[in-house]
Amino acid sequence: MSKLGTLGHRLHRGEVSYDFVGKRKLWYGVSILITLAAIIGLAVNGLKLGIEFSGGAVFTTPKTSISVSEAQDKISGDTAGHHATIQKLGKGGLRIQVSDIDTTTSKQVQQKIGADLKIPASNIDAEIVGPSWGKEISKKALQGLIIFLVLVVIYLAIAFEWRMAVAALVALLHDITITTGVYAIVGFEVSPGTVIGLLTILGYSLYDTVVVFDGLKEATRGITKQNQKTFSDVANRSLNGTLVRSINTTVVALLPVAALLFIGGGILGAGVLNDIALALFVGLTAGAYSSIFIATPIVADLKEREPQMQALRKRVLAKRASDAQKAKEAEARGEDPEAADDESDADPQDGEEATASAAAGVVAPRGQGATRSSRTQPGSRGRGGRSRPSGKRR
Repeated sequence: MSKLGTLGHRLHRGEVSYDFVGKRKLWYGVSILITLAAIIGLAVNGLKLGIEFSGGAVFTTPKTSISVSEAQDKISGDTAGHHATIQKLGKGGLRIQVSDIDTTTSKQVQQKIGADLKIPASNIDAEIVGPSWGKEISKKALQGLIIFLVLVVIYLAIAFEWRMAVAALVALLHDITITTGVYAIVGFEVSPGTVIGLLTILGYSLYDTVVVFDGLKEATRGITKQNQKTFSDVANRSLNGTLVRSINTTVVALLPVAALLFIGGGILGAGVLNDIALALFVGLTAGAYSSIFIATPIVADLKEREPQMQALRKRVLAKRASDAQKAKEAEARGEDPEAADDESDADPQDGEEATASAAAGVVAPRGQGATRSSRTQPGSRGRGGRSRPSGKRR
């Protein structure tokens, strides 16, 4: 078995664990810093909307030996003062995207591009995209996002409880904010592929969170009937039990996405793959982080405020303090502290009966010892290892 598999079994059995829930303030601080950085990047840079949302024109040239950097230098002043995005296509042509220009301006830009690249303007395909289509997509995407979040909250509140629904909602908003902020900082264009990627990561992040919550629900069933562990202790152990599974799932999902982003987008220069892959890569990573470090600690915080859980925590802390005091006293007497802990966990009534039986077997008179011993020790043997029946021999 691999080391990771062995670690997974040890985590599941509780042999080793990491205190995720106990260090939740640290994770909250890290998430707040990342979220603030994303919001600042979004406020400073803003989102770079593609022509599907802002409107503009797309010019596609036939196969050419001109590189992207050379084309950028040659046509930098021929786009009527608007930003141009140039991509190399798989067939060797160029895709020149100019935002926020109308039909009349696009014809002038087409003529200038043909002259600069020494390509007949008639061989350059021009496509005008109006901003109304992008606005309709944005509107539908926002409506779908709101409906999705509402249904998620209702489902989790019914299947689990409202505290888990709140934690899952916070985790989802956390993932969306970070992904959007990274888009603003990196400067990638927001295209319909970006919208698809954002909606996809919501489903994946929710799946990962539900897996953790399902294990937590099973682990905390009947938790108030014991006085060994608090809700946070049980939640942390449950989280450790599903940790390796969450990591494996995330890594397997990130491998093809990373191939799309770094190979398909970075090396091959496929712009649409960049849009989808970046949203998926950042969103999947943020979703795995929020499921482990954000969602479960929030549930523990909310549950620990319940009167039953507060009473449970008091009992657990009182028992731990008592056990620590007994262990300290046993150590002062030169006894084994673990034996003292075992005695404290044993049933006092059983201990008294065992002590009484042992004392009776030792101090009983000679005439009564056989009778008492035969009752308390049915397996006692006489000479030769055979048990003697009571009464006279025949």
